[in-house]
Parts: sequence; C-alpha cells; structure tokens
Amino acid sequence: MIVFLPLLGALLLMAFPREEKGLLRHTTMAFMTLTFFISLGLLGYDGSYFNIDAPFVGEAFPTMQFVERYGWIQSLGASYLVGVDGISLWLVMLTTFLGPLVVLSTYKAVEHRVKEFMIMLLVLQTGMLGALVALDGLLFYVFWEMMLIPMYFLIGIWGGKERHYAAMKFFIYTMVGSLLMLVALLYVYFGTGGDAASYSFALSELFKVELTGTEQTWLFAAFALAFAIKVPLFPLHTWLPDAHVQAPTAGSVILAGVLLKMGTYGLIRYGMPLFPEAVTTFAPLLGGLAVVGVVYGALVAMVQKDVKKLVAYSSVSHLGFCVLGLMALTPMAVEGSLYVMLAHGVATGGLFLCVGVIYERLHTRDIAELGGISAVAPRFAAMFMIIVFMSAGVPGLAGFVGEFLVILGTSQSQVLHLGTPQLWFTGPSGPLALEGFALVMASISALGMIFGAVYLLWMFQRVMFGPVKGKATEMTDLTGRELAYLVPLVILGVLMGLFPETLFMNKMHRSVDHFLESHMRPGVEAKVTAEQQQARLTGSLLREPSAPPAGGAQADDGGAKPQGDGATLRPKAGTLIKDRVKNIPKQPLRLNAEQLKRLRERIQQRKNDEGGDGATP
Repeated sequence: MIVFLPLLGALLLMAFPREEKGLLRHTTMAFMTLTFFISLGLLGYDGSYFNIDAPFVGEAFPTMQFVERYGWIQSLGASYLVGVDGISLWLVMLTTFLGPLVVLSTYKAVEHRVKEFMIMLLVLQTGMLGALVALDGLLFYVFWEMMLIPMYFLIGIWGGKERHYAAMKFFIYTMVGSLLMLVALLYVYFGTGGDAASYSFALSELFKVELTGTEQTWLFAAFALAFAIKVPLFPLHTWLPDAHVQAPTAGSVILAGVLLKMGTYGLIRYGMPLFPEAVTTFAPLLGGLAVVGVVYGALVAMVQKDVKKLVAYSSVSHLGFCVLGLMALTPMAVEGSLYVMLAHGVATGGLFLCVGVIYERLHTRDIAELGGISAVAPRFAAMFMIIVFMSAGVPGLAGFVGEFLVILGTSQSQVLHLGTPQLWFTGPSGPLALEGFALVMASISALGMIFGAVYLLWMFQRVMFGPVKGKATEMTDLTGRELAYLVPLVILGVLMGLFPETLFMNKMHRSVDHFLESHMRPGVEAKVTAEQQQARLTGSLLREPSAPPAGGAQADDGGAKPQGDGATLRPKAGTLIKDRVKNIPKQPLRLNAEQLKRLRERIQQRKNDEGGDGATP
C-alpha cells in the first residue's frame, strides 16, 4: 500500500479538470500525507532476525521484515518481492516524510500545468519507494527506470531557462549507467539456473551465483558506474549542478533528498554484496574518488555566485562521505554513511526550500544582489541559520554525526590502501608495513567538514547580514504555509543531532552487521589474508637473522599466524572485535625492485661471509 498509494493518487488526478488547481494540490497533498502516516507503521521494525526461516529472504536477509511476495512474471523467475530492513528503513521514512513538504512548497511556486506537475510528483514517489524496498532484481530495475521519467519532465517542463539542456544531460547520464547495470544484472541472472525454469531474479538467488574474480571485476564495474552516476561521484558529477539549478524547487528537494541516495543505496543493497571480492579491489579507487569529491565539491561551492548552485555542489561534497564510508567496510563507517544519507536529505532539502523562498519573492539567486535579509525577515533568517548549521556539521545537529562516524570508521579500514603494503622499515621484531592510506583518506576528508563550514557560513553572512541592499528590500517574512514545511525539517535535524543512537541508529546495527559479516567478510578476509601473508614472507627474507630461542628450541615458522589482526568488523560494547585470520594459504612471493636488490645484497653478503663459494643459503 505504501508503494502504490501515490500511484493511485496519480491515476485519480487524471480524472480531474486541469482548471481546478486547488483541488489538484489538495488531493496530491492528501495522498502524500496519507502515505507518510501509513509508513509510520514501519517504525515497528526492531531489527530482530524475524524472517530467518523464510525461503526467499531468510538466508540472505535475516533482518528483513514487512516482507511481501506475489507472482509477477513467473516465466522469467521475477516476482513482486519487497521488504524493509535497517538499511532501507530510514530512507523509506525520509521519502514519505519529504513528500508532503514538497507538495506544500509548490502551492505558490507552480502555476503552470499544475495537474501534470502533481501527477509527476506522485509517480516519482512510487518509483522511489519501490526501488528502496525491492528485493527482486528486475523489480528494482523497473522502479529505477520509473524514477527517471518523471524527474526528466519536472526539469524539462517546469525548469529554468536552460531546462532542456539540463534535462537531456540528466537523462543521458542516467540512462547510460542504467543500461550497463541491466546487462550486468542479466549476466548474473543467467547464472542462477541451468534451464529457463530455474532462473530467478530474486536477490537471495542472485547472491548464490558463483563468479570468478574477472567476472566480478567487470560486473561490479558496470553496477558501480550506474550507481556512481546517480550519487554522483567525482568525476561523473557534471550533470548535477545543471539539473539542480534548472529544476523547480520541488524537483531540487526530491533530487537532493532522495534520488541521489539511490546511488549509494544501490551500492550497499546490490553492487557490493553481489561482488564482494571486486569491492575490495575497487575500494581504494572509489574511496579515493570520494575523497576528491568531498574536497572538490566544497572548494567549487566556495566560489559560486548563485546560492542554488552553491548548494548543488555541496551535495557532491556530502555524498562523497557516503561513498567513502561504504568503501571503508567498517561498521562505524557504513552506519555513518547511512546516517549521512539521512542527514543530507533533511539538511540539503531544507536549503533548497529556503533558496526557493528567496527566489519566489525576489526572482534572483545571485548572492551579489542579496544582503541584509535578516533585518526584514527574522523568522526566515532563524530557520535558514539552523538549516545552514545542520548542513555545515555543527555538533548537536544532524550533519555532524554521520560525517564524524565516516571519518573515524575510515581511519580503521583495512581495505583502503593501494595494493600490497610496501616495506619501509625493518626493526628488531620484523618489518613494518605502510598501511596508512586509510588514515590519509580520513584526514583529507575531514577538510571537507572545515570547507563546508567556510562556504556555508560565508554565504549566509553575505545573504543575511549587512545593510539591506538590492532586491532584498522587497523580501517578506515566512508565511504560515512556509513555516509548516520548514519547521518539521528543523525539528528532525535537531532530534537527529541530539539522539542519533536512541531514535535512529539502533535499528541499523543488526542489518549492517549482517551485511558486513555475511556478504562482505569473504572479500575483506581474502584481501587482508593475502597482504598479511605477502608482508610476512617479504619481511622474513629481508630482516636480520635472529638468534634461536633460549634452550635450543627452534622457532616454529611453518604455518605461523599473521602478526597483524584480521578484519575488524563490528564494535561491541565500545570495543573492537579483532578476528585473527587462520590457515593462510601459501602464495608466490612478489618483490619490487628495491626489495629484490636488498635480497641479492643479503645473499651476496652471506656468500662472502662463508668464503665466497658456499651454497646459496
């Protein structure tokens, strides 16, 4: 009912006369509000292993609840299979929460083709909700494409002067990624059975397909490209500023609040668990691009003259934190990434609504033409200030919690480093490996929070303070309708900042645990094991020979346990669980040029010490 209730509203609006603008708006508002109130029942989700025995989701998603399954295209093995867990719960709630607020913001902003506009909003709402709860690959793809069409029309019909260019660019970028994802999805689908009767699009069956390392690499690349475009991840972000600037306010709020999250949600629900070994290979690359996006988006936002374009580039920066947290593959970083998705939807959605308030009154977004608005619109200045602080990551508000968790969790990652850790120092106890790339990533990404405060507070100071100038003299304060859609965002942002664990994150833990333990651990352990083995073998050849232990006992080198710890996954009761990797398989020794030179020097020295003609040790 939650998924298709907005679509039912869209069908109903088709029967209404287009001249009845008030009726069209109120009906749309009623369906969006009803969808939100019904979705409140999902808050009964407790994260327990509710469906552990369900044959179609239990093994793959033991924390999945509110599961529904109906036959759809049985000849293809496709079904209407949906459910909610701790990963998708808050994104569903965010989508239904923003729906009524977006409609309320359009009452004065949209006067042209109101009927078609409201229908597009309702169809888009169904597409977003369906994609977030789908557990069938084909169903997910249908809802994924269903989101594209309404947003294309929202930008292309109700957008700004360059709306056609922005809409077409948005469509082409998204469609190219979608087609690549479809090809990869079909490849995995044909691996689910030996004949047509046994094929299945169920996500739990797709997870069972055994793929070689090469297959995983190419298939993950296709999925990752589709989702990276949607995020958007640097350097695939160029469609976003144009789309945001040209879209109507409602379109920008939906785009920033929900649609961009479809990229990161697609990664954690489909791309990463389907191809875990490929994820650990691509993690340093995607994590590095995410860090670049964090800093680049903030620096470019800093020099923007258009307030809306500034907020658009801030999304590139904030969403970089989401991708970085997912690639770190630590519980703290993954949960932080999910929380950034939620906080960004609230804060950036609020920023676009505030920009819309300014534009409706003054018909400009140029910072140079604004100034002193706080003197003539104090209520608006107060709302705008809190939302700006929220987006800037001020402690006590929504924006701080997730980004801080991502930075801290990333610094503990064991997969965010380039290739095999290189030997850089040999001490009495053996070699030390340079594994600080994750810490470097975390440190650089922290600059994004600093730069975020700079460009947001600088923009706020120029727009809100100083003498009233230019068109700002025509500014009026918020109406009751505008307060009705800004106050809920402010309240939610404060609650998210003050009670993140109690109200929100406690429902994520078990789902994130299962994602890391069951889906991602094999890939993480494979990478960590291989690197520890190679580092230990390299060190045993390069370090100084040590004296045998006292008593003549020989050190047991065969099958020695790794010196470092294995994959750190879930913090429990404030501590980190460290799982030691056992039974490390033997692998061929690979040395770089410097290490090979040192090894040859060591062998030659031993030859000289033994008289020059002895056997090679």
